[in-house]
Amino acid sequence: MACAAALTAMGADPLDEDLTSRGLELLGPCEKLSEHPELLMVSSLLRDFSPEEADLLGTTMLKVRAKPGQLLIAEGEASNWMMLLLLGTVDVGKRRIGADPEKQDPADITRLAVLKEGAVIGEMSMLDGEPRYASCWALSDVELAVLTRASVGRLIKMHPAVGAKLLVKLTQLLAQRLRNTSSQLVKVLQRRPAEAAVTDPGPEKA
Repeated sequence: MACAAALTAMGADPLDEDLTSRGLELLGPCEKLSEHPELLMVSSLLRDFSPEEADLLGTTMLKVRAKPGQLLIAEGEASNWMMLLLLGTVDVGKRRIGADPEKQDPADITRLAVLKEGAVIGEMSMLDGEPRYASCWALSDVELAVLTRASVGRLIKMHPAVGAKLLVKLTQLLAQRLRNTSSQLVKVLQRRPAEAAVTDPGPEKA
């Protein structure tokens, strides 16, 4: 009941049903982020926040807990929230093209990354509302802080300086992901001509 009341106060009424449907445990507002100074150092989202600003941001977020193997984010879903990994490790994977999403065959999943404390998950879909690019599962016991788009809007309205800093950090995260994706694409395109040259036997001699 306390968690539900906290969610209502944060204006994220549908969020509890969305998260509990995945088996996640709701722990209430994510208070006192400053009590985890190592998190403020390693997290690309929190690194430039003062302890007081981090605590203020935490009051707008919902803390949840998951067990190993539990689904956190599902590829293809559309939702308006993101996650900050507070504790544990998370697996990120994507279905191969043409795979049946109903079968949930592990052989159809390509691992993209393993994330550790301080990582941000799902910020792009939170901002634009588009379907999730990949799925995320808990690899260990994990704790996460969930931030909704509505909470970001309220933070900007009530605490403009902190809200602006948050938006800048999110923009930087998205820019870095775009750079990484572009770099990987360039490597793939550069590798293809070399592979073609190796496999091409050249013109046949008469």
